[in-house]
Amino acid sequence: MSLRRRMLITVAVFGLIAVAALVLAPLVGSAPISLRRAFDPSVPFADNADAQILFVSRLPRTLAAALVGAALAAAGVVFQALLRNPLATPFTLGVSAGAALGAILAITLPVSLAFAGVGAVPIASFAGALGAVAMVYVLSTIRRRGMSTSVLLLAGITLNAFFSALILFVQYMADFSQTMRTVRWLMGDLDVGSYAPILAALPFTLLAFAVFACLPRSLNLLTLGSDAAAARGVDVVRTQRLAFFSASLATGAAVSLAGPVGFIGIIVPHLVRLLVGSDHRLVLPASALFGAAFLVICDVAARTLIAPMVLPVGILTALIGGPFFLWLLIHKTS
Repeated sequence: MSLRRRMLITVAVFGLIAVAALVLAPLVGSAPISLRRAFDPSVPFADNADAQILFVSRLPRTLAAALVGAALAAAGVVFQALLRNPLATPFTLGVSAGAALGAILAITLPVSLAFAGVGAVPIASFAGALGAVAMVYVLSTIRRRGMSTSVLLLAGITLNAFFSALILFVQYMADFSQTMRTVRWLMGDLDVGSYAPILAALPFTLLAFAVFACLPRSLNLLTLGSDAAAARGVDVVRTQRLAFFSASLATGAAVSLAGPVGFIGIIVPHLVRLLVGSDHRLVLPASALFGAAFLVICDVAARTLIAPMVLPVGILTALIGGPFFLWLLIHKTS
């Protein structure tokens, strides 16, 4: 079968899964709704409980889950190729920890950063992610030409630990209510409340995906090693920079929207590879689509498992991803 046909089939199948999840998820919940009543123009929105549940409560969560799932899954694919490490995740290089530190500072300190309907926490979170990206990049390129992936990895792990220590310090100094808010945010939650945060994160995610579209062939060769990729005409330094910054941008946008929702970036890429192989021309779009569907399904489960309470979706993905990661660790090292 030709590559073009495989790509069409792969995108069609995973696209249908993603579309089905997006369409059906807002209809599922502890409170049943009627689509006919929700779209009834004769009933004012203020008096239409079905429309309020659909458009205010469930649809923003579903769209946020799709955006975050797609971004984290695609970023996981790119980071694994960049670092040549199948166990790498979007949070390996400290982007998530930087975002978490920014968000927790916004929760704890009396600073107003709200802009265009987007609260201070998402803005500070994204700023923290960008700061972490800049620090890791500088550390990995200082005194050398190009980017050292080994130094990149070590710098990311070190900054992860440093930012985590700062997070604990800020939590220790905060009062009880602030600590509860920070703990809840660190669990990873899709309770966005409106469409403004989604629209704010969308341009950065689309920019990252525009770069992702140019990377698959180079990533295929980069996984063979820098020397082998350079011998086949790949501009290794440029590819590494594009991969690092685009994947970090997608991760920062996702974390600013939903908090650190873990394991999506490792579960989804490896499940997709089991189904379509290791060619990044197939893996990257399939992972983005399946990541969107996967997190939407996880969010539905989080909303319904202990209804009327809503479980933070990050807890659910961690419960699924933890055993999967251990299995993958044993399988890859055996």
